[in-house]
Amino acid sequence: MSEHVEIYTDGACKGNPGVGGWGAWLKYNGNEKSIFGGEENTTNNRMEMMAVIRALEALKRPSEIKLYTDSSYVQKGMMEWMEGWKAKGWRTASKKPVKNSDLWKQLDALAKLHQVEWIWVKGHAGNVGNELADQLANAGVAQVLDDQVI
Repeated sequence: MSEHVEIYTDGACKGNPGVGGWGAWLKYNGNEKSIFGGEENTTNNRMEMMAVIRALEALKRPSEIKLYTDSSYVQKGMMEWMEGWKAKGWRTASKKPVKNSDLWKQLDALAKLHQVEWIWVKGHAGNVGNELADQLANAGVAQVLDDQVI
């Protein structure tokens, strides 16, 4: 894997559940790509995950990735909880179904195609990549809200 990619992701939700958006900013070899989208009835955690899923789907080949997220849910899910969930048949330690297992399974499959370093960053703390991903996620919310008016 010789491709080195930096990805910043974020999710947003107006109400939880409510109208949500996701955004990702990808940097590779001097190039940048911004992507975003949204959903009408979702949660913040689902939007955080969708940002990562859509970013990984945007890659054309296996890559070495530094993925920055302000979501400890995503970072810990991938680094700490995933293996236990799979071993328990997608159940938590308290034997309840894992929330968002549909997205966790998708994320797990996509992450296996790459070498991903999962890096948590403090949100709204001046990190340029995180701030841009936040703006993109909010653009996703705005897009859904604009579509609802028409």
